[in-house]
Amino acid sequence: MKYTEEHEWLKPEGDVVIVGITQHAADALGELVFVELPEVGTEVEKGEEIVVIESVKAASDITAPLDGEITEVNQDIVDTPTLVNEDPTAAAWFFKMKLKDASEMDGLMDEDAYKALID
Repeated sequence: MKYTEEHEWLKPEGDVVIVGITQHAADALGELVFVELPEVGTEVEKGEEIVVIESVKAASDITAPLDGEITEVNQDIVDTPTLVNEDPTAAAWFFKMKLKDASEMDGLMDEDAYKALID
């Protein structure tokens, strides 16, 4: 898995990557009450706000970690936002995307670098 400074994780799966938020981000947000995901087929650019989440503490946006196309979204977290708090790095993934340039993954942090960031 790779990580962004915005506390997202990316896990390659074939020619797509699965994207979610880290445990650190889920803990910081508090209990989620609302998640709005992008439409399948949406072309996104790195840094573009594409997910809206609301917790009991605040509203926040999640940005596209890299350029690509949304290929699938996780309806389970729309129906039950608290899944993100319960299992942010597995069952509560946000979306899958096909990257325009898979080599951009190389510029992201590995787990050790991410742990150093949040310490």
